[in-house]
Amino acid sequence: MSRRRTVSAKKKLALLVSAATVAGGGAFVMASTSNASQAPTVKSAADSTVCQGLATALGNNERFIEGQRANPDAQSEARIANREAVIAQIKVQQEASGCAAGESAQDSQAAQPAAPSAPAAGAEEAGGAEEAGNAGDAGNAAGNGGGAAASGQQVCNGSTVTLSGEGGAPAASSNQFPAGTKLKVTNLDNNKSTTVEVTSVSGSCVLLNNAAFEQVREAGKFLIRRAVIEKVG
Repeated sequence: MSRRRTVSAKKKLALLVSAATVAGGGAFVMASTSNASQAPTVKSAADSTVCQGLATALGNNERFIEGQRANPDAQSEARIANREAVIAQIKVQQEASGCAAGESAQDSQAAQPAAPSAPAAGAEEAGGAEEAGNAGDAGNAAGNGGGAAASGQQVCNGSTVTLSGEGGAPAASSNQFPAGTKLKVTNLDNNKSTTVEVTSVSGSCVLLNNAAFEQVREAGKFLIRRAVIEKVG
């Protein structure tokens, strides 16, 4: 006659608790692994042309603010407030594009493609029309001609072109040319051109506002590496 071994109620409960613990732990590990795999990848300026363009735009605006604070004038406070609002909008665009929000990069000087141009004015003329708070921009000084360049002359040699983040009708800002100067910007990657008037000061040879940049940009890009810039008026 066989004897059936019975399991006490306490032992049954202990076994059930152990099984539930193991199952719960496995579910937690699976959930954690799943959440980690779904985490969005944040890109840097080195990973994406879009991120690089936005980082450059942010850096240019930060440099402009630094110049205004170093050499303030009667309009500096208003200019700084405007650029701080622009920077906030650029950070929103960075986040929406999957870029590191707040990443900043100064305007780079890419190799300028060969293109016919008039002889550049002397280096002593470069930057002659800079506004207060932007003197000493060595990155664009040599060989650019600045505000002294003749109409039809190629300027801003070696400069990349990005957006200032400002709204309004198509326009440009510059630390080389006074307000009222007309500049023609051609994107050699898609052969699109726009002619705009300089309306304000920036930290670079030329920055296009949002509307002007849309006229020459390639889809999804916030930086023009191969550009020809001409003073036309």
